[in-house]
Amino acid sequence: MPTYEYKCTKTGKRFEKFQNITDAPLKTCPRCGGPVKRLISGGAGVIFKGSGFYATDSRASSSAAPSCDRDTPCCGRDTPCDRSPRRS
Repeated sequence: MPTYEYKCTKTGKRFEKFQNITDAPLKTCPRCGGPVKRLISGGAGVIFKGSGFYATDSRASSSAAPSCDRDTPCCGRDTPCDRSPRRS
């Protein structure tokens, strides 16, 4: 649910309100009953932390992932890989 910022035009006080996107904007200040104006704010972007996120990642343990090495073919190859596949 997004957070919207409002400013009371009577007192100048700013406040935030959690609302659904489909909810109508507030018309009156909850403190004084004066008219309010919804402000445009930049919001927060999504922040990804960690070593990376890939479409092939899953919640399963890493032991379930296929391993590629000199002795084990993988990725649909008939011959073993000379190194692990690189993820981009």
